[in-house]
Amino acid sequence: MNPLDLILIDDIRAASRQMVRELGFMDATVAATDYPPSAVHTILEIGIRGPMTAGQLADFLHLEKSSVSRMVRKLIVSGELKEMNDPDDARFKPLALTAKGHRTLAALHAFGRRQVSGALARLSEAEQRTVREGLMLYARALKADRAANAAAALQSVA
Repeated sequence: MNPLDLILIDDIRAASRQMVRELGFMDATVAATDYPPSAVHTILEIGIRGPMTAGQLADFLHLEKSSVSRMVRKLIVSGELKEMNDPDDARFKPLALTAKGHRTLAALHAFGRRQVSGALARLSEAEQRTVREGLMLYARALKADRAANAAAALQSVA
């Protein structure tokens, strides 16, 4: 590996770690809530995408199904989520936000938008666009790499 490639990789890794810390993901709870990051992401994703099953959430969030089950139970008990019934399949239990969950979702969006707008205010318009495009490209590349690694792992087992 080229030493410049190693510098680039290490710089990106350092920036990624700093972003995680600055966004508060090292804290026990995030986004001015009493919830851990996985619960915050659950509320956000169900709020954005609509009802999802625990299995769909586990796949989407890249978490173990048992961890998602425990977290979902806590969010149901706390009044953020509710289980719905599927008229065609009683085994299918989509999860949806309650009224409280919608209020929490609105608060999460407000918190996140304040956090991002505060940071973006320190950049020029061109830098803001660069940040957006770079993060979108990087997220897409990370997703593609994870998918390729999963496919390679499946092929090596077969």
